[in-house]
Amino acid sequence: MRAAWGRASLTRVRGRVRRPVRGRWRLLGRLVQAAGRGDAVSRHELLSVRGHSVAWLFPLLMLVAIAAIDVATGAFHIVSWTVLVPGVAAAICGVRATAVFAVAAVAVYVLADTTWQHRDQTGLPGLILVSLGGAIAVVAAGVRVGGERLMLHMRDIAETTRRTVLRPIPEGWGGLDHAAVYLSSDSEARVGGDFYDIQPGPHGTRVLVGDVQGKGLGAVETAAALLGTFREAAYHEADLATVAERLEVRIRRHRGHTAALGRADGDRFATAVLIGFLPDRPDVVEAVVFGHEPPLAAGPGGVRYLPVTGGLPLGMGDLVPGPPAPPVTRHALAPEETLLVVTDGVTEARDAEGRFYRHADEVARAVTADASNAAPSRLVALVRDGTLRHCRGRLSDDTTVFAVRRRPGPAYG
Repeated sequence: MRAAWGRASLTRVRGRVRRPVRGRWRLLGRLVQAAGRGDAVSRHELLSVRGHSVAWLFPLLMLVAIAAIDVATGAFHIVSWTVLVPGVAAAICGVRATAVFAVAAVAVYVLADTTWQHRDQTGLPGLILVSLGGAIAVVAAGVRVGGERLMLHMRDIAETTRRTVLRPIPEGWGGLDHAAVYLSSDSEARVGGDFYDIQPGPHGTRVLVGDVQGKGLGAVETAAALLGTFREAAYHEADLATVAERLEVRIRRHRGHTAALGRADGDRFATAVLIGFLPDRPDVVEAVVFGHEPPLAAGPGGVRYLPVTGGLPLGMGDLVPGPPAPPVTRHALAPEETLLVVTDGVTEARDAEGRFYRHADEVARAVTADASNAAPSRLVALVRDGTLRHCRGRLSDDTTVFAVRRRPGPAYG
């Protein structure tokens, strides 16, 4: 996690965003990738046409081809290869379809061995081989289907967790245009320690974007604790400094709780950016930075970092004397300017030569070429695509790109 206050030594989990295989082998490549990940959803989508599964076509064509070659040639005992058919079915079909192909493989073998008789009979050993292979394939299909059901159930749980922590934000919520993208470094996790939210209230609309140190459920738990406090404090508290202090106190309380439970992850901290849009000052924005990279303001007038006075990350305020939270600073912000906040998945993305991705430079070039690229949705897509392109799809950390700007008209209360 690279922050304004320096570098922290963190435990990293290597992850990868798979890129599609190009060219004539794209379908096969995607099937291999899906099988390697155990990704049932991707595999079923690839093997469906208009919502109907066509997975049975592959083992059927294989069985027909084996029978046809066996009839046409007498040089090989190729009919014994029917043992492969239920094995293929076990990998992509259901249990019943696999059982059907296991029986069909035995039937074709017996037919070739007793009826066609264009060469010597292969006999009982071959029949036992095909029958045993079919039985094993049926059992394997049952194990695979059971595992996929469990995986899909766990994915539903992960998706529910993600929507609870990173709740959907309505369009124009709090009088703001916004866009966000979250990419997990673990392609299966779908949720991590990055967090963001918008909370409108009687004192203006507040925005929070941050990154919890570490990985796993402990990081998700810490992010949820901070977001819960933010949603209440941002609505009720008139002063943004009080909201910042509440966040600092909350993470300390959470750390105390996890430490009392004897957990080893009881010392987590978080970098974050807290932004306040004032209801009576459309040309001004307030900001508090907790050891995070400052927000980037992008608009027709150019691209710049807000000159904020940064402080220590959340959870480290007790290391220095003075107020528990960094100071609140005010900055001029043109109506057409968008604030862009990213986490270290962007700032620490490296290319093949180890160079960091300089997203600010790419944003500046894009906005200079076309001022409409400063729109939140375009900025987010630009930085997301640039990050994945720069690191060749190999994310070293969870990645969040969040953009927001004031929209004309009254805010939601």
